[in-house]
Amino acid sequence: MRSSGRGWGCGCLGCGGGTLLVLALLGGLAWFLVIQPARAFLANWQTPTTQTQSGPAQSGPVQGGGTVTPPAPTGNVNAALTKADVQKFVRVRRQVQQAMGSSFTGVQQVWTDIQNGQNPNLFQMMTVLREVGGSVGAARQAQAAALNAENMSAERYAAVRAGVNRALGVPSIDFSQAAQSLQNGQLPDLNRDVQTGTAQERALVQPFQRELSETVALGLLGL
Repeated sequence: MRSSGRGWGCGCLGCGGGTLLVLALLGGLAWFLVIQPARAFLANWQTPTTQTQSGPAQSGPVQGGGTVTPPAPTGNVNAALTKADVQKFVRVRRQVQQAMGSSFTGVQQVWTDIQNGQNPNLFQMMTVLREVGGSVGAARQAQAAALNAENMSAERYAAVRAGVNRALGVPSIDFSQAAQSLQNGQLPDLNRDVQTGTAQERALVQPFQRELSETVALGLLGL
């Protein structure tokens, strides 16, 4: 019996058509498994904001269904950590953890793997993004409300979080930034680079180390 000379994937579409079909299937898988979860996560991450007509800025749900922003940054947002900064951070983080609910367990497992010397891979990241996609919006709302209650800007909170992460030995991995890279068609950097905290940062964090260690995985989500 003579061979037709056609390889796998040729069929009635021809070899070129078979290759295009495979590429189309791979593109579809990439969309559903990678791009779509990243876009859904970012849609929930980007909490809509409006400004009240009068009075100080507020955060979280308000009458009329809108939301408002945390306080505007003042002074040097990258100034060295203070005891008051860390205390505010702890109170805000409590609200964020509560809002995350049960979806917090997946990112906790990633943090455990990192502690055991493993770098998170793309599959793990996408699993986490799918798990937290529905609750990250609520967590962001809770964060905004808590920041407003503490009179702390989002920019200052981010700087304090970086200092706390250094003191706890958390690597500079941010899944929210990684999701943005994926949406822009770029592969994210998931290397676990750890910056050493200063003696002052470690001393300020030490009284809250146990509690912050329990919620430290939220830092991987930029929360």
